[in-house]
Amino acid sequence: MASVEIETLTAALAKLPGLGPRSARRAVLWLIKRREGALVQLLGALEAVREGLVECQTCGNVDTSDPCGICADPRRDQRSLCVVEDVADLWALDRSRLFAGRYHVLGGRLSALDGVRPEDLSIGKLIERVSHGGIDEVVLAMNATLEGQTTAHYIAERLETYPIRLTQLAHGLPVGGELDYLDEGTLAQALRARRPMG
Repeated sequence: MASVEIETLTAALAKLPGLGPRSARRAVLWLIKRREGALVQLLGALEAVREGLVECQTCGNVDTSDPCGICADPRRDQRSLCVVEDVADLWALDRSRLFAGRYHVLGGRLSALDGVRPEDLSIGKLIERVSHGGIDEVVLAMNATLEGQTTAHYIAERLETYPIRLTQLAHGLPVGGELDYLDEGTLAQALRARRPMG
């Protein structure tokens, strides 16, 4: 029987996505065996992130600086803005290295069942960014779910008066699919085949 501290660590790891109790126990045993190397390194990395983690006030990304590395990068195309539901979607798209513009994280998606209304998301901040000018294209990269598409249509209606090109990812994405779980080839195809809304 493991100590209370080890069981607490195992239970904490088991709450992570993709890890169940068995996987968490294996991870803890692996870390214990390598406590002077891997465990110390993991603890240091976790502490550094905990102390330095901030939300970018421009786009909503999570980073250790504000503005985040993407918003601060002068090589990024400032005229193109990709709107995503959450940070995991931003990271998934940016990993593909196919979108050279900037991002805007909504912080979720509209959902009547869950009580998520437009004012609960950063849609107002998105409209404000577009209204300041300098943006030629807004890519709506919502997940291919009912709520994601509802959110995309709501945003499209709010942006229709602005002189921008409004596009969305191609409908080759699986219905019900989450961007974070898609391979880079699928994401690349969806970005290349984006098309006007409506």
